Amino acid sequence: MVDVTLVAVSGAGSSGALPLIGTWLPHTLAEPEHFSTTEVVLLLSGIAVSVTLFFQRFGPILNRILHSKKDADFSLRPIGRRVWDFFWEVLCQGKVIRQRPLPGLAHAFVFWGFLAFALVTTNHIANGLHVGFLSPESYVGEFYFSFAAAWAVLVAIGITGLFIRRFFVRPIWLGKKVSVESGWIAFLIFLLMVSYLGAFFVSPGSAAVKALWWTHTLTLLAFLPLIPHTKHLHLVISPVTVFLKRDGFSKIPPLSGDEDFGLVTGKDVTQLVALQVYSCVECGRCTEHCPAANTGKVLNPKEIALGVRSYLNELGPASDVALLAEARPETKFAELLSMEAVFECTTCGSCEYQCPVGIQHVPVIVGLRRGATNTGAWEDNYGTKLFLALEKNGNALGLSAMERDKFIQKESFPIFDGTQEYCLWLGCMGGYDPKGREIIADFARVMNYLGTTFGVLKKEKCTGDPARRLGNDLVFQTLAEAGLKAFETAKVQKIVAICPHCVRTIANDWREYGVAPEIEHHSEFMARHIGMLPKQTLAGDDGESIVYHDPCYLGRYRDVYDEPRAVVEQAGKLVEAPRSHERSFCCGAGGGLAFLGEEKGERVSHVRAAELAGTGAKVVGTACPFCNTMFRDALAEVSKTPPQLLDIAQLTARALPDAGNRD
Repeated sequence: MVDVTLVAVSGAGSSGALPLIGTWLPHTLAEPEHFSTTEVVLLLSGIAVSVTLFFQRFGPILNRILHSKKDADFSLRPIGRRVWDFFWEVLCQGKVIRQRPLPGLAHAFVFWGFLAFALVTTNHIANGLHVGFLSPESYVGEFYFSFAAAWAVLVAIGITGLFIRRFFVRPIWLGKKVSVESGWIAFLIFLLMVSYLGAFFVSPGSAAVKALWWTHTLTLLAFLPLIPHTKHLHLVISPVTVFLKRDGFSKIPPLSGDEDFGLVTGKDVTQLVALQVYSCVECGRCTEHCPAANTGKVLNPKEIALGVRSYLNELGPASDVALLAEARPETKFAELLSMEAVFECTTCGSCEYQCPVGIQHVPVIVGLRRGATNTGAWEDNYGTKLFLALEKNGNALGLSAMERDKFIQKESFPIFDGTQEYCLWLGCMGGYDPKGREIIADFARVMNYLGTTFGVLKKEKCTGDPARRLGNDLVFQTLAEAGLKAFETAKVQKIVAICPHCVRTIANDWREYGVAPEIEHHSEFMARHIGMLPKQTLAGDDGESIVYHDPCYLGRYRDVYDEPRAVVEQAGKLVEAPRSHERSFCCGAGGGLAFLGEEKGERVSHVRAAELAGTGAKVVGTACPFCNTMFRDALAEVSKTPPQLLDIAQLTARALPDAGNRD
């Protein structure tokens, strides 16, 4: 990009005023010297028809968005974050390029070229109306038109590459159906660039100049009304979508009152949801990284967005017809919006992270789950058992609180009394699951080694994470309020937890009902004390090879990547999985799925376990008890000699001075 642009702006112009401008072009831009009254009338008529056709389609879309339900929690603050997201994601095309470098760069060339052509196009139409303001013979005009010509070359190359990719390479993520309209759009963009560049290769005053001018103009007029009829509508609304999307990653909005049960019918679709689904460019990035879509399940995040969009197009935002297919089998959205699909989501957030146009899939999917769960439309034996366990026993495993008490007594954990620095949050897995207890016990040993005082709550209930993600707001509210009351009563100031799901839920989701004390993940705690922890080398100078798995709720949700890796590097040689950091593949436990029945298709945990075992590392390091649970059986299934599975707290604890004295 830089080289071509520099050539365009560093050549020698015919006027000699700005040396080295435009020598790569044979002439300056040639424009018609005169337009007849008939031509002016034809141009004005063409503009009127083009704009009218554009608004005939775009007007109803805009009307559906504006007449959708208002988002109760929407606020423009913090405006700084919105401005930065707009700058990075829209103007810089940061997400587009980062996630798919080659096609992303081709798309960026087209976008930046359109920005460069804004002034060219305005002047082009103004010339036809005898009010042109930028002459190709002026110093500024010569520079700018040559600069735009360089972008025209890049746009032509970029759109050709995108055309070949969509119609010949045809990655499966783009969908089985090839859009003819996309081909026409690509052709019109290419024709715009060619007709502009052609004006540098003809003599001023020739018949060819007028022919090229009208070709460029008619292409522009044909292009405009096609935009709202295709996925290219994102050219108009996706910048607004990126700017207005909810603050915070995969933020689940609060319900707006006692009559709000989630996304049940068209009347429940909010303005942000409508804006986002109409922004979908159908690129398939969400599908490409979705663990459900990659393992033979029904869910396809792209089709969730397209399903809501189709619903709004057919029925509108005032419809009482149910959104999910199972509640309206007589209508035609079964393949796009099904209860089976929305309850296969692990809420890993990979779809939202990848989306280049600001669509926040997880809140939409959880909204649909809310509508099904809160109205009783979702009937699932495992789900019912889970909710009853949370209500009756206060933990997702359905065990008696006495089991947690026995564990606390066995490990001699002090009860938090307000004098200790930290409240150690056990969570369901740390308090009741045997392997989770081992992680908690080892982390407690690490805290003792560091001389950090801590205690555990005498009584502790689940954070409500699985209920929240499965859409049961009543159970979640009950648990959140109980948890906030417990912290207040115990005068807790700081919390540390081994579970990223607990950390996310307490720190973010509980805010609907009150502000919890400061909480951090145990990877963050240990990373802050890394200089005080012993370094171990168990197998040679580099240590034992350890492949680290990024948990979704620690990585994408909290942007914590370096801290657990620092802890792993204290314990051995860090090995990266093929998909790591932001692209880490889910373990399959999130979204409450750890407590539901057997999966359809290939198991998500097995796919990820095979990938981790395939690195050849001797140890798989985890930083989430749910990930640890999912990989226990999966590693044995996918490998004859499975690597050892250890949490980062266990990796650290085995190097402590009394490690050999453990039972």
